[in-house]
Amino acid sequence: MNETIELIKSRRSIRKYKPVCPSKEELEAVISAGVCAPSGMNMQSAVIVAVTNPEQVQYLSLLCERVRGQKNPYYGAPAVLLVLADENSDYKVQDGSLVMGNLMNAAHAIGLGTCWINRLDKVFELPEGKALLEKWGIKGRYTGIASCVIGYPDEEP
Repeated sequence: MNETIELIKSRRSIRKYKPVCPSKEELEAVISAGVCAPSGMNMQSAVIVAVTNPEQVQYLSLLCERVRGQKNPYYGAPAVLLVLADENSDYKVQDGSLVMGNLMNAAHAIGLGTCWINRLDKVFELPEGKALLEKWGIKGRYTGIASCVIGYPDEEP
């Protein structure tokens, strides 16, 4: 069968990661696949923010924990790709979801593990979440679609 189809069929959510962050080149490759996702009316409403600083990843995990009510919602992943979309887009959820799919499949293709984490919309409704967007220079009104935790798998589900 086609290699791409086999990769798509074999991808699984990873909930245990090695403490080593993927390389800049690996993350850039995954992100470049994410931005190539189709979008409604080709508006490209989604943006991706890569967070690799361990303190910021931990802080985001704590914010996510607060809105999800789940301990360690980022499963100890060393990096996270945040998918946000223009709040005014009629296709924000669809566009962001397609980006997430591309991110996860591309990561799997190069040996990285990922897991889709919901509730990013609620994280960026918090004052602390809004402050992060401002700190990162994200201008405009964006809503969080999902977090894509990413790293080297430390399990084989």
